[in-house]
Amino acid sequence: MPRLLVVHHTTSPALDELLQAVRRGAGDPELAAVEVRCRPALTATAVDVLQADGYLLGTPANLGYMSGALKHFFDTVYYPCLEATRGRPYGLYVHGNNDVDGALTAVHRIVTGLGWQQVAEPVRVIGSPTAADRAACQDLGGVLAASLI
Repeated sequence: MPRLLVVHHTTSPALDELLQAVRRGAGDPELAAVEVRCRPALTATAVDVLQADGYLLGTPANLGYMSGALKHFFDTVYYPCLEATRGRPYGLYVHGNNDVDGALTAVHRIVTGLGWQQVAEPVRVIGSPTAADRAACQDLGGVLAASLI
């Protein structure tokens, strides 16, 4: 059974809304052939990454960058997973109060180094999530899960 790993740093009600939407999309009954594992960025490990077939990342934009927790995740898994995970699909959602560009750029640089392949446009959310933002995250979860079938 293919496995989707959702790695997130959920520090606010807004980010929790987005995470729950991603989980709804990835957990759609039509995608029951995909196992979805959800791990906070501070507890996700290289073993989690190696056992997964695709990745969905979620982070706040903090001071123009991804969260320290997601950066820590990348720092701990980068070299152990570098060769084994090349070519695997990934997606990303980012929430910020003003701007998310720096966080998007930082994540993109790291996943490019890992050789992961973006299968959907990142979901960019500024301010309070709207129904459209939640729907975009739900779609993102569904697309990532479907890419593994």
